[in-house]
Order: sequence, then C-alpha cells, then structure tokens
Amino acid sequence: MAPAMTIDMTAIVGTHDLALITLDTLRYDVAVEELAAGRTPNLERLVGRWEQRHTPGSFTYAAHAAFFAGFLPTPARPGRHPRLFALRFEGSETTAPGTCVLDGANIVEGLAARGYHTLCVGGVGFFNQQNALGRVFPSMFAEAHWSRATGVTEPRSFEHQIGVVAERLAAVPAAQRAFTFVNVAALHQPNHFYLDGATGDTRATHAAALRHVDRHVPALFDVLAKRGPLFAIVCSDHGTLYGDDDYVGHRIAHPHVMNVPYAEVVR
Repeated sequence: MAPAMTIDMTAIVGTHDLALITLDTLRYDVAVEELAAGRTPNLERLVGRWEQRHTPGSFTYAAHAAFFAGFLPTPARPGRHPRLFALRFEGSETTAPGTCVLDGANIVEGLAARGYHTLCVGGVGFFNQQNALGRVFPSMFAEAHWSRATGVTEPRSFEHQIGVVAERLAAVPAAQRAFTFVNVAALHQPNHFYLDGATGDTRATHAAALRHVDRHVPALFDVLAKRGPLFAIVCSDHGTLYGDDDYVGHRIAHPHVMNVPYAEVVR
C-alpha cells in the first residue's frame, strides 16, 4: 500500500507558483529556540512551527543534489514517507498517488516541461557560476542569478536576493506559472556581522542571522504570492557546528548537521 500524503501535489502543480527557499546551514535547534522565544515572529506567522526532518546531505552540494532529484528532507520519524516530487524511475517506494511525477533529469527540468518558468537566485559558492562546479545547479534553470551582493560575505545579501526575485518575476507573464529557488546565504559563515560586538562566528551570531532573515522574509513572500496561488517549501539544507563536541562546520554526520527545520506554506 502506498504511504499517505498530506497534500496532493498533482493538484498544486500547474495551478500554483512554486518556491523552494533553502535557509543555508540553519540549525533545527536554533530555529525552534528562536521561534519559541518569540524572536522570529514573521517566520512563526509564515510556517506556524518548524517540523524536524533529516537532510539527505551534510553539506550544500550533496543536499541540493538530492533536493533537485525530488528527495527533500525526510520526516524525522520511522516510516516510509511519500515525496512531494519524484522523477520517473522504476522501483521508487516513496511515490504515492499525490506525488507529482516529473519527466527529466531533475525536478527543475521536469517543471519546465510542465510550462513553469524556472528562476534561481544563488547565495553560497555552489551557486556562484564563477567556475564549472558553481554552474552545475544554476544551469538547470531557465535563468540564474548570483553576485557578490547575494553571497555569503554581504550582510544585506537576503535583501539583495529579494530584489532580484522581484525584478525577475515581474518579467514573467502573469498567465505562466513560475518555480523560484532561493538559496539564502545569510545563515552561512561568516555571520558575525549580525550581532553587534561579535568578532567571530558562534551559535549566537547564527541565531542573530536568523533574526535578520525573519525581518525581511515577509517582503520575499509578498513578491512570491502576489502573482497568484503559491506553494512554497522553506527548509534548511543542513545544520552547522560551532564547537559542538569539538566539531566546527558541516560535512559531518552530527545530529546538529543532519536535523533540519522544514515547513510547507500554501497561499
């Protein structure tokens, strides 16, 4: 028997714009802690609560390779969990009646075949298009944008990304559906500039970066939703470590790396 789904993506795809917003390196524990303390009120209104999920990859490239193949973060509980999107291949055990099954090498290509305009606004280095590796993911999209203004070293990167999304979606015909992908770089190291007086990256500066994103996330969703019905996924690709058990960074199979926040938003 196929596993049950909470949403029928076969009814969403074609009628709604789609968005995938990855809050790069956001830790699940920090996301939950900040929301519970009332320090991310806009995200609370948007997502309600964060669901704990397991990422398929411990760093940006691995996680996004899985995402674009239809393998989004998996619910952190036992079971065979159905997927929202799948590419057509034999033997899939997590394709359910409500799964949107696409044809192509990745879901971006599959959505384009369904008439979607596909837009990528990059953040971290795997989306910078400055080398062959940095062009792998952007090349999937009809248009892809990255600049130092949207990268990890720019404190206002998220605001600049929102500006790019607004400008480019305005050029998409109203009758055409759009799939927008944004890799939010603000949480990624370096993030010390989001906390006054900080001289290095810490769990506290990571939390401050999330509060910065929270202040601006309504503007992003105003842009995304004004074209019509919207289905969005907001999640982290992986967490990161700030000395936890003496580890620093990610690409490490540590619980704070592998547990990620996840939410689905329908407007």
